[in-house]
Amino acid sequence: MTIAVSPQALPALVLNADYRPLSYYPLSLWSWQDAIKAVFLDRVNIIAEYDHAVCSPSFSMRLPSVVSLKTYVQPTRNPAFTRFNVFLRDRFECQYCGAHDDLTFDHVIPRAHGGETTWLNVVAACSPCNLRKGSKLPKIAGMVPHQKPYQPTVQDLHNNGRSFPPNYLHESWMDYLYWDTELQP
Repeated sequence: MTIAVSPQALPALVLNADYRPLSYYPLSLWSWQDAIKAVFLDRVNIIAEYDHAVCSPSFSMRLPSVVSLKTYVQPTRNPAFTRFNVFLRDRFECQYCGAHDDLTFDHVIPRAHGGETTWLNVVAACSPCNLRKGSKLPKIAGMVPHQKPYQPTVQDLHNNGRSFPPNYLHESWMDYLYWDTELQP
């Protein structure tokens, strides 16, 4: 699964004040208009620029390709329990058959058996597997998730998000993404 990013839109990669992206998935990007507005409001530092400029009769400015916030934004400690974050935790993969299409979420212990809608009881499942399992317990259905459900950290979700880069990554962004990969000599 990839997020469509248009190179013609000239988006700016947004970094926190510590030079880490605010988010990997979706990648923290602002439109060039929002980036320019943040520059004029003195909320960001320009780290890198595109060759393209915007001009008025009395002013010209190259468009920012990477900006960093001047004020550090504290990341949330516990990610929100959302359908999207469950899918991201499970790498957009059915936890029963491995399919990537038609995802929904499944209660491992069905609600009919007292299962709750929590990180520890919900997994990504394709619709056919979800229907096949129905309200049966995993052992009775013969369907045990590949990965035991768990409450992810923000770091877990960032790490998984790195596996799903957008279709376009500008060269000026590369020094600020994937910094835990080995450097080339």
